[in-house]
Amino acid sequence: MEQEIKKQNNAPMLPRTNVLPVIPLRGKVAFPHTAVTFEAGRQKTISAIRRVMGTEDKLVFICTQRDIDKEDVTTDDLYAVGCVARMEQIAQLPGEVVRVTCKGLYRARTRAMREEGGHFVAVTDEIVTVADEGTLTEAHLRMVKSLMRVMSTFEGKLPKELSTEMNLVESAESFVDIAAYTMKIKVEQKQKFLEEAVLTERLFLLERCLSQEIEIAKIEKKIAGDVRVNIDKAQKEYYLREQMKAIRTELGDEREEDEYARKLQEKGLPVDLEEKCLKEVERMKKMQPSSPEYNVIASYLEQVLALPFTEETEDTENLQTCIDILEEDHFGLEKIKERIVEYLAVLKLTGNMNAPILCFVGPPGVGKTSIAKSVARALNRKFVRMSLGGVRDEAEIRGHRRTYIGAMPGRILYGMKNAGSKNPVFLLDEIDKMGKDVQGDPGSALLEALDPEQNATFRDRYLEAPYDLSKVLFITTANSLETIPTALRDRMEIIEVSGYTLEEKTEIAKRYLLPKQLRANGLQARHLEMAEEAYRFVIEGYTREAGVRSLERTIGALCRKVAVKHASNPRTRKMKLTVKEVQKLLGAPKFMLDESEKEAQIGAVQGLAWTSVGGTVLTVEASAMNGKGELKLTGHLGDVMKESAQTALSYLRAHADLYGIEDETFKNTDIHVHVPEGATPKDGPSAGITIAVALLSAFTDKAVRRDIAMTGEITLRGKVLPIGGLKEKALAARRVGIKNVIIPKKNLKDIETFPEVLKKEVRFIPVEDIAEVFSNAFTENVTVGIKRMPARVSERVQDSVRS
Repeated sequence: MEQEIKKQNNAPMLPRTNVLPVIPLRGKVAFPHTAVTFEAGRQKTISAIRRVMGTEDKLVFICTQRDIDKEDVTTDDLYAVGCVARMEQIAQLPGEVVRVTCKGLYRARTRAMREEGGHFVAVTDEIVTVADEGTLTEAHLRMVKSLMRVMSTFEGKLPKELSTEMNLVESAESFVDIAAYTMKIKVEQKQKFLEEAVLTERLFLLERCLSQEIEIAKIEKKIAGDVRVNIDKAQKEYYLREQMKAIRTELGDEREEDEYARKLQEKGLPVDLEEKCLKEVERMKKMQPSSPEYNVIASYLEQVLALPFTEETEDTENLQTCIDILEEDHFGLEKIKERIVEYLAVLKLTGNMNAPILCFVGPPGVGKTSIAKSVARALNRKFVRMSLGGVRDEAEIRGHRRTYIGAMPGRILYGMKNAGSKNPVFLLDEIDKMGKDVQGDPGSALLEALDPEQNATFRDRYLEAPYDLSKVLFITTANSLETIPTALRDRMEIIEVSGYTLEEKTEIAKRYLLPKQLRANGLQARHLEMAEEAYRFVIEGYTREAGVRSLERTIGALCRKVAVKHASNPRTRKMKLTVKEVQKLLGAPKFMLDESEKEAQIGAVQGLAWTSVGGTVLTVEASAMNGKGELKLTGHLGDVMKESAQTALSYLRAHADLYGIEDETFKNTDIHVHVPEGATPKDGPSAGITIAVALLSAFTDKAVRRDIAMTGEITLRGKVLPIGGLKEKALAARRVGIKNVIIPKKNLKDIETFPEVLKKEVRFIPVEDIAEVFSNAFTENVTVGIKRMPARVSERVQDSVRS
């Protein structure tokens, strides 16, 4: 029970002693002369509250626990000094939690504490304040009141109503209790106020805390003021960043500009570029971070730091390892593999060399891009691919100047940044499909990058400094050489990647395509197997291409159909696809050689053409009818083929007597030359002799052999000129079953590189003059003064070609 405070003849107040229930608080200290509100949910606290509510005076001893995170406390976990308070209000909250409001009466120290009835009970002795009624106490009180007034001037430090209330407090002890309870200081500091018995010491503690808080408030105000000066109303989003920078400045942390300078010095940049970048850093220091120019410089420095200047990978030294990787990834392509091994050998012997620029030229689907990937893997270098198809802007190669908003480096430097090394394998894909317009010529911009004499100092407009590309192995790909600028082509080493023979396609399908499609469709080798004849049936019946892209798609279609069966019934046995099964799954073959075309016909000749997708066989048709001597050309022919038709007709008119054609025939006959599939554009310098044979057949009513095809250009004098793409044309002839091919004699050198199976199955007939073409193309002799080449002579020529 609370004891009465009595004064007898000016005798000192006697301390009070009580046995009271204990309520431990977490993170809060109760003081006399204040109202403390807290929420209670622990069982021991609830039990103590229930006991207090059953008493008449409702007194309780409130103390603070030392560890705020500890849930189940003991008597050792509580401070010995607390506050005796009267419980005034209790409110029930959801979840068995109550909110309690108590009025602090006096400070007390526990003499003993124990657990009783499910809660703590303590024997408490009142702490009597030792007061000095001299001038020292009054001086300290005036000082703390003055500091409190200063404290109230800082926004958010003290409530305004509390500042007014504190001015009315005259008791020094009450002033200390109220101030200590109100101030935002640590629990340990508040506990010192509670435990100190000497009033002047308590005032001194309060004075020191107020002075410290005022200094902190001043620094916070200074930081806030500095931030407000550095930003304007339109850039509020930068407020937190500026505030952090101001705090770092006060703490002495590293600034962003200093960090850039340190990274640039550690990067190992060329001397000129490093000096330029450090000057940019100095400019940044003089700018406000909210300035747009500040962000432009920061973006530039980030791009420079991301580029590789000293980082590079180590090349493979073991030539055999390189050879094994190339053999593992690709079947055939011996010439390309040999060239890569030569490059490695020279690199190993010299230790350094200007990297050559290789250009793989060939139809789509022959593996040009995958070859470049294999080269990178064989050399142990990073691989970067940049597609040039449709690029028309020179800035995509050289980048934009930094004076433009949103300027960025060119795609070459972007690729180097992604590679992370200065010696990657850099693939420039589809280099023949670049364009040019008013924004510049990207082909000319590539000259500096692909010229071994210049690319050591390649200049990107954004970087504004030389960048070394001399250690990059550039590889380019193209479907045709005609559309590559001459100056650019002169700086590249051309390597032709021709189409594949039937045997090569079969091996590629077995080794690479089928296993790849099995994995892609969730199958394994135990689910599907293809017979040898099935591979050939798919290649000849469903795909006619130089490469293997359509072949891969067709095999993928077979795998998907097999996957449906296994997904529907997991017990399905392993399928072995035969020709019959393939036709059942894929339907009727798309490509079949018409039997009627094997018969000799008048005015129809089989010519060979080379397109961007490989070789093909085109039938050139010519028809003669009564008319006025006009020549009509159809089939969407280009200018070159139109000129070839005019040249062929002029030759026949000039040599009409050799073939028994009267001059009046040309005047009274209209000639119509047509190449089927008219919607497809056709052009090129290799159809001259084909058109000439078709015209002569139409004029003389002589049939042309159907087991023969031809390619070559004609002159007005009847000379046969060499052509390109002979291997693709020969492969096309072999695909449709043609065994005899007339070629210009100057193309004999190309046959040396043909696969043995192609040289064995196709008979090449070299000719120098159109008369030799006529003598071998017709089923009977069409000339008056020139006889057909004897068979034995033709065979000797063919034998020399094969040898």
